[in-house]
Amino acid sequence: MGNTKSSTLSKELLDELKSNTKYSEAELCTWYQSFLQECPGGKISKEQFEGIYASFFPDADPTAYARHVFRSFDTNADGTLDFKEYIVALHLTSGGKTRQKLEWAFALYDVDGNGTISKNEILEIVRSIFNMIPAEVQENLSEDENTPEKRAEKRKSRRVSSSRA
Repeated sequence: MGNTKSSTLSKELLDELKSNTKYSEAELCTWYQSFLQECPGGKISKEQFEGIYASFFPDADPTAYARHVFRSFDTNADGTLDFKEYIVALHLTSGGKTRQKLEWAFALYDVDGNGTISKNEILEIVRSIFNMIPAEVQENLSEDENTPEKRAEKRKSRRVSSSRA
């Protein structure tokens, strides 16, 4: 996955990332140096990733959602994000192609990785999203969307009705 402990990117990884993301060689090299400063071992652990998410949601609990996002980005399932996985994730979430974003969203919701998304998996993701919504905001949600169960059911109903149109 690249020279994770080296201070420079391998030519192979650099070429791969240049062709698969919107980033230039200079940008990738800058990102890599930054990545190594934050993660001298060349990898981001699940706990570090959860900490990053927690800093964005100080009044809520993003842990479950962060774990799902981490899982969807950890493409080699080794329990860490290396630079390649990190950059691909950054690219996807900040401007990837629509198909790539849809594939990522599918991977996020396909919790068990079996290639299908069940109602329970949708509910699990929706619950993790609700954990990031402050209680006072949840209190102001409409009656038909004020619980994860109602929200998941509403999405299912909307999807079914729109597919019949």
